[in-house]
Amino acid sequence: MTATSDGERTTATGRVMTGVAWVVLLLGLWMWGREVTDVRRGVSAPTTGDVAAVGRPAGAELPPAAEPLDEARPQRLDIPSMRVRAPVLARGLDGEGAVEPPPFDRPGTVGWYAAGARPGAAGAALFVGHVDTETRPAVFYRLSALRIGETIRVARDDGTVAEFTVDDVQVLDRDRFDARQAYGVQEPGRAELRLVTCGGTFDRASRSYTANVIVSAYLTGSGRGRGDMTEET
Repeated sequence: MTATSDGERTTATGRVMTGVAWVVLLLGLWMWGREVTDVRRGVSAPTTGDVAAVGRPAGAELPPAAEPLDEARPQRLDIPSMRVRAPVLARGLDGEGAVEPPPFDRPGTVGWYAAGARPGAAGAALFVGHVDTETRPAVFYRLSALRIGETIRVARDDGTVAEFTVDDVQVLDRDRFDARQAYGVQEPGRAELRLVTCGGTFDRASRSYTANVIVSAYLTGSGRGRGDMTEET
């Protein structure tokens, strides 16, 4: 299945999926850590179970959501608190229905699911990245350490920078994983962002991680900026 499958359709509120495409994609995402975990890894992944289901703090005062932007493709993902400035690659689905990750030889790169929403437009745009490689941490190694209220920026190919505010951080065990809840839009009509990587602990017997880290954010502002492809990890 490719990024231009028949399961995709476009509406005035952004890119959405039909039921069949959602089932394939969400099952693939559930399998993502198992299917594309870099099993050649030689460094220890963060034990993210300690921050599982951080969620939204009760009564937290977060900025209001901004109106969705026109569609534009992402070029770079910036997470200031993690000191990440990562170029973005458009990705589709592999033969098993999982989102294709960035190449292993580009650990500082983030993959964007190009058949889904475009970041800043209405819908939930999906980014995936490796947690580590065989020699060092990768782009999303510290993803579980993000906190509610922190900022994520996406430089887009129309010259705008979409700014998102983190409103949910979860480490979801695969045995109790609800893909639609994790990846679906939280509030209809809102521009949202999902960052996904592996989490929990690395099970050497199954050669996979025990959980997924899911960071959710929503659009709170935008401006003009450069879309250069500087990479810092």
